[in-house]
Amino acid sequence: MSDDTDLALPAPAVESTPPRASSGSPPAPRNGNGLALFLSLVALATGGGALWLAWSTRQGQDDAQTALRGDVQARVDELARGAEQRKRDLDTIRSRLADADGVNKSVREELLALGERSRHLEDAVANLAEQRLSGRDALAMNEAEFLLQLAQERLSLFHDAHSAITAYGLADSALAAAEDPVFASLRQTIGAERQALEAGKPAETQATLHALEGLRARLPELARETAATDVEPAQEPRWKQLLSQFVRVSHSDEVEIAPRDLELARSLVALDLRMAEAALLAGDPDAYAAALKRVRGGLSGAFDAKSVPVQQALGELDRIAAQPLAPPLPELGTALKELRNLRATRALSRPQAAPPPAAATGQEAGT
Repeated sequence: MSDDTDLALPAPAVESTPPRASSGSPPAPRNGNGLALFLSLVALATGGGALWLAWSTRQGQDDAQTALRGDVQARVDELARGAEQRKRDLDTIRSRLADADGVNKSVREELLALGERSRHLEDAVANLAEQRLSGRDALAMNEAEFLLQLAQERLSLFHDAHSAITAYGLADSALAAAEDPVFASLRQTIGAERQALEAGKPAETQATLHALEGLRARLPELARETAATDVEPAQEPRWKQLLSQFVRVSHSDEVEIAPRDLELARSLVALDLRMAEAALLAGDPDAYAAALKRVRGGLSGAFDAKSVPVQQALGELDRIAAQPLAPPLPELGTALKELRNLRATRALSRPQAAPPPAAATGQEAGT
């Protein structure tokens, strides 16, 4: 940009007017050369001042333009530095965006893989639930079969109907916990056999044992029969009384015990009670009845039958003897056969288990 313009200042126009003649004053002398020189000097001074003014003005404009150029250049440099910084910031942001895109891509792949694994996990849980249900039913069938077999063997070996009834109740409870409705008919069969066992009304083994033990514990409280002992020596001859101190002859089928030896009578009755308990545990009704008969004979023959403890003992003994030890029991095994047939049918109708699906990798899920 150039501001060098020449300033042309026109020379001042000097009008030469003839002097007016004033009245009363003498006319001035005319000097044309001096006036022209004066006017030239004035014009020259005026032109120099104009030139100096133009030069100073131009110099000020140049200084102002130089200062303006420096300011503009400084601002341009600052803007360039700012643009460079913005460019670096933009490059950093672009690199961060690229990193974020990579992270988002990996997270998306992981999410897809996680979704695939979640589906496989749901399938596995569903299969596990089905296996658990089938396993629970199988466990219930195994438990019921074991209990039914135990009841049958217990009844055949020990004639223990009460344990068999308890085992049948436990087998019915085990099948009731299963959710398969096919066990309904089997439970009805178990209930029928259990009712048949309860209809036999077998003796309570433990209760009878406790009753016999109670009788044995009350033997020291029983009093001897004094009336018979007072009469018997008066009726016997002298030589028999003398001989009976050393030798006593009696038949083996006699159940009455002489009341003279009270401790021996208690020991024999206690021994018979022990034999009754053994026969009860062995399930021998003949030995059980014979032992109770000997106990009754010993109580009535050796002790005072009119005393209250002896009467209570005899009443308890009659109650025990009235209970059937081993009544005719029903034939068991129908429920066990039905359970085994049901197990075989379920094993044949069960489908083959499918192999578990392979777990998908994250790369396959991303593709």
